[in-house]
Amino acid sequence: MEALWRLLELLDRGGSAEQFAHVATSARRAGLSHEELADVERATEAALRIRATLTQHRRREAELAALFDTASDLAKLRDTDGVLRAIVHRARMLLHTHVAYLSLNDLAAGGTYMRVTEGCTSALFQQVMLGMGEGLGGLVGQTARPYATTDYLPDPRFEHTVTIDAAVQDEGLVAILGVPLQLGSRVLGVLYAADRTPRDFTTAEVSLLGSLADHAAIALEAAQRMEEARSAHETIRRHNEAMRRAEDAHDRLSDLVLRGGDVVQVATALAEVLHGGIVVHDATGGELARVDTVALEQPLRLVEESRASGRAVADNGIWVCAVLAGPKPLGSITLTGHRELGDADRRLFERASVVTALLLLLRQSVAETEDRVRGELVTDLLTAPDRDPGGLVARGKRLGVDLTAPHVVAVAHAAQESRHRLATAAAARVPRTSLIGTHADRLVLLVPSTDAAELASSLARQLGDALGRPVTVGAAGPAADPSALAAAHAEAERCLRALLELGHTGRGASLAGLGFVGVLLGDRPDLDGYVRRTLGPVLDYDSQRGSDLVATLHAYFDSGGNLNRAKDILHVHVNTVTQRLDRVTALLGPHWRDPEHALEIQLALRLDRITRR
Repeated sequence: MEALWRLLELLDRGGSAEQFAHVATSARRAGLSHEELADVERATEAALRIRATLTQHRRREAELAALFDTASDLAKLRDTDGVLRAIVHRARMLLHTHVAYLSLNDLAAGGTYMRVTEGCTSALFQQVMLGMGEGLGGLVGQTARPYATTDYLPDPRFEHTVTIDAAVQDEGLVAILGVPLQLGSRVLGVLYAADRTPRDFTTAEVSLLGSLADHAAIALEAAQRMEEARSAHETIRRHNEAMRRAEDAHDRLSDLVLRGGDVVQVATALAEVLHGGIVVHDATGGELARVDTVALEQPLRLVEESRASGRAVADNGIWVCAVLAGPKPLGSITLTGHRELGDADRRLFERASVVTALLLLLRQSVAETEDRVRGELVTDLLTAPDRDPGGLVARGKRLGVDLTAPHVVAVAHAAQESRHRLATAAAARVPRTSLIGTHADRLVLLVPSTDAAELASSLARQLGDALGRPVTVGAAGPAADPSALAAAHAEAERCLRALLELGHTGRGASLAGLGFVGVLLGDRPDLDGYVRRTLGPVLDYDSQRGSDLVATLHAYFDSGGNLNRAKDILHVHVNTVTQRLDRVTALLGPHWRDPEHALEIQLALRLDRITRR
């Protein structure tokens, strides 16, 4: 009975086979009878059978627990790599192998590569790539059937390659079992269990590894579906975000129009929404607005393509949308910094061109109305300044122009150039408090200023650059009431005609800058001013040093430029005449003897002599 109790204790504790055999040995030593010894041996055999059954059940329970744990992992799938690592770990633990690993097929590359390993020490093995059909894993991946080998390297069933054999040898693997990761007829990869010593894998072990491989395949499929779902969700999110951004931008642009915003504000809003640079050009290629980018010339080819298609077009990272009012071109919008535009952003860009067209039409309409009103004021001011001076001043104030403040009157002319284009260019280059209009087929400008010569020169230069052709400007003033402004206009017109007649096309000047011609054409000749402008340095030199350069100039011109005759008139040596004339050159410049300048100097000398008497 003691032996039987001993067997039951061993079963309870999970004793080893040697411990069960020791019970029978102890019974023999105790001198039991033949019948009692036979009962002990039968009981020991039964206990060993029960032990084997219990061991198998425990192993099966562990396998089922591992499979349930794997299924639980799949149900909570968050990290595909984490699930695959858990499957590989369980395969290694349940099959009690040195190494377990998982490879995935790469159909594009035509092979299978390592994805997860456990127990591996060789970097070469962890990075090996198997071609389809090569080695044990390549054969499993190609045939979708499990394969096992007791000793891989000499096994002739597999296609050995130098790369694969070197990796297996570097890892020290001998026995390898591989089963396919399969979904339907599609093989995703291979799950392996391997030992560094020879080993026969049982049918149960193949089946267990196959079950884990099925779970791994499910994990991969679930991960793929989750990735597709995330991708679809991200696409929907981006689309919704783009639509919301487009709606917000549309509301913002519409609000700008309703609040009387300008093209610069539209360009700024569009640049912020599309995260790029914006340039707006008018129909002539002039820049109306630029935000967050360098100056760009209007891309005419792209503008024409956009006009023809009615859509935004792109080339080399630049998007262009024509701004149209029906068939009439008003300009274009250029977007920089974008290789591609999504549908929503592209529609937004095209919608911005419509808003810009509306703004340009409104601005054009307002400008035309204002130009008409201003033009009528210019006409009335210049044709009948004395009829109702107070009314003219009041009309000017309503337009933001103070006709009682000093203004320079300028008249501009450009051959074969429309007055509208000339007026548009001029309006962009004078203060907003200026008055611009057309009178007697000339563009007339009343500009707050006190320097007629400087204003005329600046306008001629700037307008010439803007239009790409010579612009001539005559100016007069300043004047500060309707009658004086009308008189200044008449003087500016005479100045312009003189500039054109003298061949000074493309220049700007006042009568004072035209020399004796200005003196002759002026209503109130400033003789002293003309003499000072022409001979001032010489007069000052004589006054300060007591010299007589003026007399030397008189003698020089009276003698027809003959130095010997001049020295006789002055009663000095010819060298003295030469030295005095060199001093004049230093004071008046090297060109004072040229015919045009010489005429000016002679006239100034005579006027100086007259005014001194």
